[in-house]
Amino acid sequence: MAHRRTGARMPVSNIHAILRNRLYTGEFDWNGRRYKGRHHPLVTRELWERVQNNLETRNARKTRKATHNFAFSGLMTCGHCGCAMVGEIKKGRYTYYHCTGYKGKSDEPYVREEVISKKFGEILGRLTFGGEVLAWLTKALRESHADEQKEHAAAIARLQAEHDRLQHRLQAMYVDKLDGRITNSFYMQMSEQWRLEQDKLMQEIIRHQAADRTYLDEGVKLIELAQGAHRLFLKQPPSEQRRLLDFVLSNSTWQDGALIPTFRQPFDLIAEVAAASKAGNDGGALNSPGHPVWLGDLDSNQD
Repeated sequence: MAHRRTGARMPVSNIHAILRNRLYTGEFDWNGRRYKGRHHPLVTRELWERVQNNLETRNARKTRKATHNFAFSGLMTCGHCGCAMVGEIKKGRYTYYHCTGYKGKSDEPYVREEVISKKFGEILGRLTFGGEVLAWLTKALRESHADEQKEHAAAIARLQAEHDRLQHRLQAMYVDKLDGRITNSFYMQMSEQWRLEQDKLMQEIIRHQAADRTYLDEGVKLIELAQGAHRLFLKQPPSEQRRLLDFVLSNSTWQDGALIPTFRQPFDLIAEVAAASKAGNDGGALNSPGHPVWLGDLDSNQD
């Protein structure tokens, strides 16, 4: 577009600023508030808002074209130098991963995304186990939950006793205030301090109560997720595969075509249980606190 007076082309940024200017609707913004001006609007508000929507859509399309989210970037480090493995488009359509080489040229060759996806699928297959192992895991989880309940109950009892002790102090101090043994200002100071302590104790009690209720449910869900992780992974596009891997794995190393994973808790224990089962161990040997894959410390919290 040429400038009306000079004939020079108007910069695109100027045109963009005009289209974004609310003043042409008869309104204007000032100091965080919107006002209706006395001037006659050049365009209706509806037309102006449609223009804004079109501009936002065009910007979103440009952003999507300019960036590419590689599904497995940042999930792996190079086994030769420890740098991150990142994605890159080759020949306009093929996705390859390679070491960033920040510490110098790496000996690790480029690898296709399909190869990495297959390797991750095989790793998730380590979490698959049969019905007998599932029954054992569920039994171990329930036994662990019983121990967890006892710990939460003991903690709640201690917290409640401390809360009651502070309440007795408050009541006794109130009597002292009425009898004139302490000043009102001292009573207000100490009562405020002790009530704050009581609030913190109640928050801890609520936290233990909630943890006790969710421990078993979350544990069962995690076991079910582990059992179906491999099947779920194969059905998903790379972007969804990434979300699943982020939940199950903390980091992985790629070296010479081999993928070495690190499972998050408790998936590391579940993988060991499944491996022990495939090696021929029975539930009786596994189901003891002395065994390294006993689930007595199963915790649904992620790292």
